[in-house]
Amino acid sequence: MAKKDRVSVREALRIGKGTERHDPGSFPVGPHKKPKALKELAESSGKLAKLQEALYAEGVGGGNRSLLLVLQGMDTSGKGGTVGHVLGLVNPMGVRYSGFKKPNATERRHHYLWRIRKQLPVPGQIGVFDRSHYEDILVPRVQKLVPAAEWRKRYAEINAFEKELTDAGTTIVKVFLDISPEEQLRRLKARLETPAKWWKYNPADLDARAQWSDYQKAYADVFAKTSTGTAPWHAVPADHKWYRNWLVARLLIETLEGMDPKFPAADFDPETELKKLEGVGVPD
Repeated sequence: MAKKDRVSVREALRIGKGTERHDPGSFPVGPHKKPKALKELAESSGKLAKLQEALYAEGVGGGNRSLLLVLQGMDTSGKGGTVGHVLGLVNPMGVRYSGFKKPNATERRHHYLWRIRKQLPVPGQIGVFDRSHYEDILVPRVQKLVPAAEWRKRYAEINAFEKELTDAGTTIVKVFLDISPEEQLRRLKARLETPAKWWKYNPADLDARAQWSDYQKAYADVFAKTSTGTAPWHAVPADHKWYRNWLVARLLIETLEGMDPKFPAADFDPETELKKLEGVGVPD
């Protein structure tokens, strides 16, 4: 990576008090061209895989740490694509993926965080939330499904929930895949014009698109009220899929490097075991 690009992606994309999101089609940090981004993404796969393996081994060895990647964004912003391209670089044994759709009848009978808690990563895992507990603020607010007092109290509840997780050893990486309405239109048209993509299309996507400004206001309030020191939000420009994938991969690498997971020490003497192995010979 060139010297001018040695900027922390976490800091460049972090949403803090008084900061503004980058344009969805911009390149605020890192490569500005697709070939370079793809090359760097491929080159970084080994580093990401090694860091994830160390975290997994640490968990197997009795450690309590995990990582939770929360992906939010408007329809077609690429939550599933990001999971496939970025998390596909690591061992699936150490990844726990959860996609949250409209709550079913059983889930509605419980507190909204009930189904979220059931899918949290265990020590050593990278957990991925494709949509998350934030849907329980965004959708009820925009669709007016519950009184305003109900979804407003959830900001504090979620902050407390995430603090509980971080205190217990989970590092949270919250990512908003920021797509423009123009790019969303192109992607929705592509889904309708390509039979192999019809399965991705949902007529309800148009309802959400019609309420674009309402969702943007709702997201802005989520960022303002839940981007905390221990669980900040990061806005990833997502109009260019290759750039989006590069950014999320870098976010994970930087986060894992900061965690610095360690392979556990052996509870046996390797040299002694090696000598024993050599003495066994070839089994019959």
